[in-house]
Amino acid sequence: MEKTFNRMAGAVAHATGRPSAFGLCLGSVLIWAATGPIFHYSETWQLIINTGTTIITFLMVFLIQNTQNRDGAAIQAKLDELIRSGQAKNDFIGIEHLTEREVEEFRSLCERAKTAASTNP
Repeated sequence: MEKTFNRMAGAVAHATGRPSAFGLCLGSVLIWAATGPIFHYSETWQLIINTGTTIITFLMVFLIQNTQNRDGAAIQAKLDELIRSGQAKNDFIGIEHLTEREVEEFRSLCERAKTAASTNP
């Protein structure tokens, strides 16, 4: 089920990121707005756009988050492999799993190292 969801999330994210998807949404809103006078701007007329946009937004949040999580994990794996294969210290592998305070300690360590390197060329 996870692979099916990932494929679907990727396909939806790809499709909704295209100009034609934006055009379709814009066209839908324009058609809805144009029908306002026909339906006398009734509560039902308003409810249609409110319900539609709420449902789409709710579902898209989960699909986009899934896609970003997978992309972020893939980038981390690639960066970890670069660190492992290079001359760098391996202390930074997996720091995305640390607490915010622990990550801040690594940032401070890097800043101090940068300052020391720039003052002692």
